[in-house]
Amino acid sequence: MLGDVLLITEKHELAAKDIFKRVMAEKKAMPAGQQHKYIVAISGESGSGKTELAHVLAKLLKAEGIRAKPLHIDNYYKIPPLERTKWRIEHGMESVGYSEYDWDTINRNIKEFKEGKKATMPCIDIVTDQVDTLITDFSVIDTLIIDGLYAIKTEPVDLKVFIELTYHETKKAQVKRGKEPQNEYRMNVLEREHVVVQSLKPSADLFVNMDYKVVKAK
Repeated sequence: MLGDVLLITEKHELAAKDIFKRVMAEKKAMPAGQQHKYIVAISGESGSGKTELAHVLAKLLKAEGIRAKPLHIDNYYKIPPLERTKWRIEHGMESVGYSEYDWDTINRNIKEFKEGKKATMPCIDIVTDQVDTLITDFSVIDTLIIDGLYAIKTEPVDLKVFIELTYHETKKAQVKRGKEPQNEYRMNVLEREHVVVQSLKPSADLFVNMDYKVVKAK
């Protein structure tokens, strides 16, 4: 998202390096001539560091000559930022979750990446609260890094990463980033998101645990 604030720390750098090693190992293990466009998905609750991990991972891949593009699921909300709270209140807390996102456009953009096409993508400017349009040429992009609450729900994905920190542990980061006011209603939204996000945990390949160490799923 345009105008987003990244709070990259040593823990993000170290975790991204471990994920990078897994990505490179899987790429090298692919039979000659069968390499394909690779997709990493990173899920976790608000403030857990999804966007920071995606950014650092993309830079690590770039240093190896691999062009990687982060794709932020938060750009794909059906309801614009200024209208979202009103819409949620009108439709009830049960409306918070998968149904808020434009999965048709998400899946179309992933398909365009796999096929190496040019794609038109939404991009939220959090300074103006407007939804802009971004044009990306996927023909030169080797790896897509999808990050968002429900990123590992997307398919096809080669590597699914789940950050185990919950919104209880990330309140400080949420306040620093200041994207949404921290009030009782926001806390109810975070609790609802917590329930939905945690349901995705069993499908992960790697976990970033409470100490921000990367561990393999059992």
